[in-house]
Order: sequence, then structure tokens, then C-alpha cells
Amino acid sequence: MPSIAGGRSSPMSIVGADVSSPQKRRLRSNSGLSDDPVFSTPPKPCSPLKTKSPRRCVDDSPNKSRTNVNETASTDNITKMRKSPKKKLLDSFLDKPIWNPTDSEQLSAVKEALHVSTAPSVPVCREDEQKRIVEFCKQSIEQEKAGSLYVCGCPGTGKSLSMENVKKSLAVWAKETGGQFPEILGINCTSLSTTSEIFNKILGKSQPHKKVHNRSTPLRQIQQLYSQKQQSSGTKMMLVIADELDYLITKDRVVLHDLFMLTTLPFSKIILIGIANAIDLADRFLPKLQSLNCKPMVLSFRAYTMDQIIMILKQRLMALPYTVFQPQALELCARKVAASSGDMRKALGICRGAIERLEIELRESTSTSNLSSMVRVDHMAIALSRAYKSPIVDTIQSLPQHQQIVLCSAVKLFRKGKKDTTIGELNKFYIEVCKSTLIPPVGIMELSCMCRVLGDQGILKLGQSRDDKLKRVTLQVEEADIIFALQGIRFFHNCLQNNQWL
Repeated sequence: MPSIAGGRSSPMSIVGADVSSPQKRRLRSNSGLSDDPVFSTPPKPCSPLKTKSPRRCVDDSPNKSRTNVNETASTDNITKMRKSPKKKLLDSFLDKPIWNPTDSEQLSAVKEALHVSTAPSVPVCREDEQKRIVEFCKQSIEQEKAGSLYVCGCPGTGKSLSMENVKKSLAVWAKETGGQFPEILGINCTSLSTTSEIFNKILGKSQPHKKVHNRSTPLRQIQQLYSQKQQSSGTKMMLVIADELDYLITKDRVVLHDLFMLTTLPFSKIILIGIANAIDLADRFLPKLQSLNCKPMVLSFRAYTMDQIIMILKQRLMALPYTVFQPQALELCARKVAASSGDMRKALGICRGAIERLEIELRESTSTSNLSSMVRVDHMAIALSRAYKSPIVDTIQSLPQHQQIVLCSAVKLFRKGKKDTTIGELNKFYIEVCKSTLIPPVGIMELSCMCRVLGDQGILKLGQSRDDKLKRVTLQVEEADIIFALQGIRFFHNCLQNNQWL
């Protein structure tokens, strides 16, 4: 660790230094380093006239056993201090007894802990983002000044969950300081019947006891309210949290524009926080705001890393009094999800899928050993393959054998670096594959018909030509999808691994 490596010697190097002159030993014993219980060593009576090597001086010391004990303790302490978060996670899981998946109460508790709707009491790995949002809201409330903030990030990165913690933090802050706690209006824009309905909700929150005039639209009434000091003086600051903000995007973008313009009115008391996935929404759909110098602040939530996903899973599972997953299985899930999207909701769904796989295994098996009761790496691998499997995989697996051979031949052919080929050249590879397995090949006309069928299913793309042999063929799916779909069949597995025709 940097705190250990920076400017400190290892225990053995300090022990070796004790064989120097008595003056050096006194200086070293008086240094601040000797106060460190990990690195300090007891003084040894070693004559300055003797020129023994450091190794002999340590071995021949009368305090040999005591020194060895201290060195062993120092090594153990360093090992503990250098443990990575993943190692600590493994140890914390192994301290608990293994769960019993046949117990319905335990099974229900585990699934509930891993459900997306189960919000943790304290969200982790988003402390910095939450702090910035809270500070933005505090500043606006204290100055009684309207403002807008746009929160963006990929799905499953904790945006909506963090807002719930922001509300709690503002309530605690208002109670401790005696400050004003704003009116809070949370809106999920997907639940609105029309995009302009959001102004009805804002008006109803700002003036709950006032009737809406039919002659004036809700937007117009809000604009009048915050344009005159007398009317707005009796209203509190209002925090509007608009989740799924991109649902308000219309062809003329007027609703989205008018919503953010509410924060620019002279006596506005609206603090607007919009949440969506698109990073460049403000630039693409609100260009007028920038020209008016009222473009919202932007806060981006980055995708979760592997260590962060492990930490979040640990937080959810630590409340359980038993161990459910092998630590390696959780690490595999976190590594895959972090590499693909960093979507925490995806990781939770995969973990639940791995538990379901364990349930199936236990129903089909009579084994009740502790090892089989834990969610293992193989369970997690199956859940991952199902979660990330492309729909085209099912289509390829359901094809007739000869069409699968055609795809296998195309994969081997395109490994040469080609992007397309002709049916005639594809036919040569197809015949070679059939001969290697003693399967009678079909004729060139039947092969051309199979290519047309695969083209209709979106797997191949065929060019135009009067001669079938000269028609260009291109793969429309990923090579990895074909390999994944056919790897379970030994014939295709060996064929795809064999490079004798390449």
C-alpha cells in the first residue's frame, strides 16, 4: 500500500541495519520510526568490532526468538494491511455459515435483498455525486435563488436512488440548522398522460388550495406567479425532481424548454433537477438556454466499476446471517457487468438468476452437501450467458443442421480477414466441412436456397447477380454469436477450433 511503501523500509531491512555502530543504533532508536509497532525491533547487544554479516548477526543474537516473534507479527500486520477490498470481501463472507436454499424463508430473504426495488439504507459508491447535489440545493435554498441541474448517466448507475438519499440529507440539514425545508415534488415523466401535465403538478404543489382558471393554462399561471414579487413572496422554495426527463422531448421541444425557463423568472423559487440517460440532452434539445446564459449545471454519473459492484453486492448481502455466494462467483458477475455496461440493476438480476439455477440443480439432485448449497461460479456463468445472450442465438440454435454448417463455414472463411465472399467460394468451405464429418453435402442450388433463407432471417446478406455462384455473401451477425450458439455441439465445437482449412 502507498502508505506503507512511502518512505519506510521493510522489517528485514531495519533489522539488518541494527548491526551497525552503537551511535547509529541510538539515532535509530530515537527516531519516530521506532514508535511504529509494526516496524520497530528490540535493540540487540552486538559488538561494533565484530564484522559479521547482517544475516549472521540476526541469527546469532541472544534475542533471536523474540526477534522472530516480532518479525512474524510484523509480517502478519503488513499482510492484513495490504489486503485488497476483494480479499476482505472474501473473508467476510467465509466467516458466516452457509445458507440453506431449501429453506423458503432464507430463499425469500435472499431474493428480496437482491431485488431492484429493495433500496439500501445508505447508498454506497455515490457519495461524491450526492454531496454535490445536496450542496447545490443548500446554496439555492439559503440564497432563495432558483436554479437547475441536469443529472445524467447510463441506466443502473444510481441516479434515482441517490435522489432519495438527497431528500433525506436535506431534511436532516434543515432540522439541524433550522433552515427552510423546501417543498419537494418528485415526478416520473413516464407516468404523465401528456407532456404538459407536468405544469399542472408544479402549479398544484406551489398553490395547493388555489383553483385553476380555465381561461389560463397552468404554465401561464406559474409564469405569472413567479413574475411578480407580491404573489411569490408567500410561497416556499420548491425542489422539482423530474425523472426520465427525456420523455418530455417533443418535436418542437417547447415543453422541455419552458420547464427549464421557469427557473429564470425574476422571482422564481423553483429548484429543478432533471434526470435522464442522455449525456448531451441539454446541448441537443436546449440550445436556447445556452444563448440566454441559463444552461443547467450538468452532473454525470459514471458506470460502476468492478470493485464498486462488489461493494454494493456486499452491502446487500452483509445483512444476511449466512453466506449465499462463493466470493469468486460474485467477482465473476461484477467483472462481466462492469466490462459491458456497469448497470447495477443488471448485476442484481444476474445474481437472482444464479440463485434460480441453484434451485433447479437442487431439485434435480439428491446431494445436500454444503458446497452444493452455495451459488458457485458455474451457476453464475450460466446466468451471465442467459443475460447477455443475443436473441439471434436462439434463432441459430433452432436452424436445420445444414444451415448451421453453412454458418460454421462462413465463420471459418471470414477468419481470413474477408468481409464478404461469393456463394461459390462459400460452397467450397461447406463441402470441406461436410467431408470432415462424413455428412453428404447438398448441391450448389440447394446451398443458394439456404443462403436466401438465412438472408430472410437477417443472418446473412446476399448481393444481386444472375449467376448464383457469383452472389456476394456477408455475415449480418457477430461471429461470437454463431460460436456461442454452436459451441454446445461437439461437431461444431471441433470444427470451429480446427484451422486446417484456414
